[in-house]
Amino acid sequence: MLYLAYGSNLDCRQMIERCPTVRFFCVARLDQHRLDFTRRSRSRNCGVADIVAASDTVVWGVVYDLLDSDITSLDTYEGYNSCRADTSYKREERYVFTKYNNQRLAVWTYVANREPNPPKPNAEYKRHIVEGARFWRLPDEYLTMLDLIQTDG
Repeated sequence: MLYLAYGSNLDCRQMIERCPTVRFFCVARLDQHRLDFTRRSRSRNCGVADIVAASDTVVWGVVYDLLDSDITSLDTYEGYNSCRADTSYKREERYVFTKYNNQRLAVWTYVANREPNPPKPNAEYKRHIVEGARFWRLPDEYLTMLDLIQTDG
């Protein structure tokens, strides 16, 4: 399965811990979406990333190739269960464009079940996102936007 990471799973160390057989596939952009923090993580005690439909904006991320054995693990980390409606995230298909050749690609990603008044991300959570984005060399303007994310504490 091709999976688009846009939040803390940009951090390849975290991703390898969660999915030991994960393989990098490409850097890609998701058009007409923006990064937001729309729900509280109980385990991190802060706001966590989501993608929200928005015209004239993009979300950059990394596409990983996952084996079936890792999909179940990632679903658990993301709080997704296909048999329940009240999960933290839903797994949905989206189309992205690869960074280097602009190829259209079908991927799966997680979209939050949004909550009212979620908190801001904390500094540690933001660090996972920013360091991962720098490691994968996401575009400079996107890195600047990530640097400007306000945190709690």
